[in-house]
Order: sequence, then structure tokens, then C-alpha cells
Amino acid sequence: MDKINKTYLYSQHQKLGAKMLNFGGWHMPLVYSSQIEEHHSVRNNSGIFDVSHMGIIDLIGDRTNDFLRLLLANDVKKLDKLNKDFLALYSCMLNLDGGIIDDLIVYRLSKDRYRLVLNASRFDRDLQWIKQNIFDDIEIVLRNDLSMLAIQGPEAEVHLGGYFNINDRLHSLRKFNAFELDEVFIARTGYTGEDGFEIMIPNENAQKVWTDLNNYGVKSCGLGSRDTLRLEAGLNLYGQEMDETVNPFESALAWTLDFSSERNFLGKKALQSSSNSVVKRKLVGAILEGQGVLRNGYTVYTDKGEGEITSGSFSPTMSRSIGFARVPSDAEGKCKVSIRNNKRDIVLVKPPFVRNGKIIIDRN
Repeated sequence: MDKINKTYLYSQHQKLGAKMLNFGGWHMPLVYSSQIEEHHSVRNNSGIFDVSHMGIIDLIGDRTNDFLRLLLANDVKKLDKLNKDFLALYSCMLNLDGGIIDDLIVYRLSKDRYRLVLNASRFDRDLQWIKQNIFDDIEIVLRNDLSMLAIQGPEAEVHLGGYFNINDRLHSLRKFNAFELDEVFIARTGYTGEDGFEIMIPNENAQKVWTDLNNYGVKSCGLGSRDTLRLEAGLNLYGQEMDETVNPFESALAWTLDFSSERNFLGKKALQSSSNSVVKRKLVGAILEGQGVLRNGYTVYTDKGEGEITSGSFSPTMSRSIGFARVPSDAEGKCKVSIRNNKRDIVLVKPPFVRNGKIIIDRN
């Protein structure tokens, strides 16, 4: 039986009475009190998530930029144009067929040092692919010494800024920008559709920071609410909306591809072949009409052919079930979904459903 890893906050989660689950080979908190309460806390106030299961690696060397321009489908040269460190970029890492190995965030720490934040379930595969393609003069540093916390919600800036006494600095920090404060790395990024921050701190400090932020009014939140928050925000989850059998065109991620230069990146040739032909499938949002809950794997029936629900849940903000569906590329509007052998009405829409606490899709 494979060993299940524990973050440095495992005992903290137990003290708080969290219901734990195995997520990507890690013991992680699913919920502490109420998933809906935790969800609403992030939408209306602030919440803190343990995301220390994510893989963090630093790449160091004079040619790191060149290597990342090969490795990633988005172009890290965008981070160089501003001549500024501590900028972030979202990208897919592709196989040679254009399938998505992982989606990740890359930070430029300096001209010869970059940081990648990888999905926990994909870490071994990611590292294998990176090592397979890396230049000989680039060093890979596994940052197992760091814990990662996400503080999310409209009051996240006030609470985090007050705790570290950096209100002015946080207020001026733009999205996908970061900075270091002593041993604390702070980035204005997140996975909830709300304002917020992701911080990386030494493992030995994680429990104190968590407890102190709880005392500051930041609610402990588990992966259950993180999933409904990201779903409302229209954000993909690896293993459901994307994997190595689908490409970014089929996963609503074409916007992350950069074909603007002669740069060659892994998977580019296959993608160019896909983009020059008809993309047969697309990823869209789905809203269930009436009662019930959409779930992964449910069959979708459109007048253009069948599709499938990739993610689905009850939306606490919208008070109805929403999800993602991969359907024929020309399908739109109303169609059917099979729930327990009964065909129910759904409407295909363009996500996101909710951003910054506001519903941005018509409920009717």
C-alpha cells in the first residue's frame, strides 16, 4: 500500500476536527465545520486553505528562461518584458501530442531563477518530464522545506496585511505579482474567484501562522469548499477538465497558448495541427434546470452529439447545481443530461459563474 503523505499542518487539522481524505496521495482536510459555511466565508469574508500538498520546485541557471520557453506552452518571456522580478504566469505543460501533463504557475524570482508550483497528483510525472527535457546546466531544487497556505476572500488583504503589518504593501500588490518578506513569499494569486494570496513559509512556521490567522478572523477551510469555489469561478481541475488525452483547445485553455513568436515549445507541432483542423470538442459551463446535482461522468445529450459532465456540484452562491461539460464544439444552449437514467434539462453557458462574490451568469 502506498504511503500517504502528511503536511506540516496535519496535527493542526486534527485539533480543529477536520474530516480528512486522501487527495493526490496526501492526508488533506475535506471540511472542518460546514462546507457551505466555509464557502460563504471565502465569498463574503476570508478563509485559509492548506495547499502544502502542491509541489514547489526552483529551477536555477543562466539558461533557465530558455528552458522554460521550451517546456511551457505559455511564454515566460512575458515576465521579462517588464524587467521586474516576482511576476507570475499561468501555463500548461504539454506532452508531444499536445495533451496536458499539468497546469501550473511559474514565478520569475530573478533572471536565472524561477519557481514552479505543480499539482500534487502530477508531481512525479511533472518532475520526470522536466528531467527528461532539462538542459544540463540547470539545477532543480525541490522546495520540500516550504509549506503553502492560501488566504482568500474580500477581507484577505485586510487580515493578512494586518497580521504581517504590511497593509500598504499588499494594497499596492497587483494580481499575479509577488514579493518576499523575510522568509515569507507572498503572491496575489488563488483558486477561488476572489481576491486573495498564496504564501510560502518555512515548514516550522506553518502551524503558528495558521493559528494566528484563525485568531485574526480567517476561517479554516477544506478542499470541499475549495472545489465549489473554483467551480463557480470557472477554473479547471486536473484529472477532470484536463489530462494527457485532451489538449488546451478542448479544455477552454487556448488563451494560455502563445504562438506569437518563432519559439518552439513541447507539443506545439501537434497543437498547430489541431488548430488548423476542426476542434471537435469544447469545454463549457452547464447549469441544471430544477432539482438535482450534476456529477462527473454524467452523459450529456445535445443535438450535435453526446458529451460528458467533467465536474459538477451544488453551487452555494447560486443555490443550484452547476458544472463543466465537454461537448461537441458546435453544441450550445439547452440540452439534456442523464441523472440516474432520467434525462434532465441543462443549459450550456460560458463560465465563470461567479467572480468576486457576484453571480455573472443569468439564472433564468
